[in-house]
Amino acid sequence: MNMIILFQSDFTGPETITLWGRRKAHLENVNRVKPGDTLKVGLLNHQMGKGTVTSISEDSIQMSVDLTYAPPLPLPLTLILALPRPKMLKRILQTTASLGIKEIYLINTWRVEKSFWSSPLLYQKNLEKELILGLEQAKDTLLPKIHLKRLFMPFITEDLPDIIEQSSQIESPPLLLTTHPGEQLPPCPEKVKQRTILAMGPEGGFIDKEIASLEKAGFKTVQLGNRILRLETAIPYVTARLFK
Repeated sequence: MNMIILFQSDFTGPETITLWGRRKAHLENVNRVKPGDTLKVGLLNHQMGKGTVTSISEDSIQMSVDLTYAPPLPLPLTLILALPRPKMLKRILQTTASLGIKEIYLINTWRVEKSFWSSPLLYQKNLEKELILGLEQAKDTLLPKIHLKRLFMPFITEDLPDIIEQSSQIESPPLLLTTHPGEQLPPCPEKVKQRTILAMGPEGGFIDKEIASLEKAGFKTVQLGNRILRLETAIPYVTARLFK
């Protein structure tokens, strides 16, 4: 926890907060805070700053806070992911939040197991829990938006055109990429200067029909090299390649 994420419910006054539960335990057991100590804090989806411990009781920690600066800029990337298995998704949510990716679409594909869609992890409160861990790690407060799309073709034909149009309104038309294994494919571009919408398939990749549907929508299919990477490894790799 490199920064404490605050919620509106933590505030007991305009500049005073009370922490309990996981955050209190971390501050006591890991940071070993005492009255007078200062820590980095940030209000979810708002400003960041510092907090000063004013008192510690058996069940809570009281702090005064001064929120004076904005969170880091988001990465200009919209991520479309075939829904991974729940254990991997937990790690991916934390990673993407740490990287500054703010728009994520979890979609169904032929190779996504139906049972994945029944995971309690997909409840909004559980998704947010993992995302907040990523924000704490990276010192950010802007919570990513997660969209669940259980039908592939309606997503491609109905949702995707709107996603592309919305991205185009921010600046010039976005770069549309699909990562897929295949030595014959062109390599993923590097150091791009435009907003990007990136589609990444499940373990085993998209099937041919899905690739064709994405290409029809304007996506260019690219490969990440000879190594076969897990999705949780491929995401930070391709992000660094695109925007380093």
